Amino acid sequence: MAKAARKSRPRVVKTVKALREALSEWRKRKQTIALVPTMGALHTGHISLVALAKKSAKKVVVSIFVNPTQFGPNEDFTRYPRTLDADLDKLADAGADLVFLPDAKEMYPDGFSTMLKPSGPAAVGLDDKFRPGHFDGVATVVAKLFTSVMPDIAIFGDKDYQQLQVIRTMARDLHLPVKVIGAPIVREKDGLALSSRNVYLSPADRAAAPVLHRVLKESAKAIAAGEPVEAVLSRGRAKIMAEGFKLDYLEARDAATLAKLGDEPQRKPKVRLLVAAKIGKTRLIDNFAV
Repeated sequence: MAKAARKSRPRVVKTVKALREALSEWRKRKQTIALVPTMGALHTGHISLVALAKKSAKKVVVSIFVNPTQFGPNEDFTRYPRTLDADLDKLADAGADLVFLPDAKEMYPDGFSTMLKPSGPAAVGLDDKFRPGHFDGVATVVAKLFTSVMPDIAIFGDKDYQQLQVIRTMARDLHLPVKVIGAPIVREKDGLALSSRNVYLSPADRAAAPVLHRVLKESAKAIAAGEPVEAVLSRGRAKIMAEGFKLDYLEARDAATLAKLGDEPQRKPKVRLLVAAKIGKTRLIDNFAV
């Protein structure tokens, strides 16, 4: 059987000027626009975001930009996987309409001096504690993407749950006319959340990695059944560390604000369990709703 011809790649633009010129033609035709911001190294999880975007809007823009301002001095910016050719082929198959591919000079030109400093869910002692300044970089680059594209809808994965809440709050606080949608986590068969960083895992580390999802599921079930939260979390932390992980946190938080759960809250919040832990040289994050 003959192999089906690959779809043509989406148009690629590298400057905000070219991006806005392309978008203006769509707006003249009253076409709704969805944005899927990424850092490339696309996997099935990213493609699921594009699929949701296509269901939600007439046109889909995917940005690919490894944002230097969200990486700390000892993090993996230089070794973050970059797979542009494969990414463009995947986006062709997924039906993306336009790819915004700026370089650092385009996003942060000479003299750039304005950075956002979000609070709220960006300052709750989760990833912000272990990655100082990370959400400043995230909020700044996403705000720039939002004001450059002016999408009707923006799609982000639930895996980076704290990031999602930071972006929702930022868009609300700055009155940006975009609906921010969280998309379900895509997982391997053994429960490991898909991540571009999974390629760093050694075979032994990969075999241990599903403990994060397993502990989240077990903990959510136990908390929902009425077991004391701290006892459940303490048990879960021990299981994760027993697999060789260095644990940053395993926490139960208010799903909307990411605030710590009070002993006797005035309202009963929805609860989200969040975990971050490092095995070998790879830091993994995951979360699960109670």
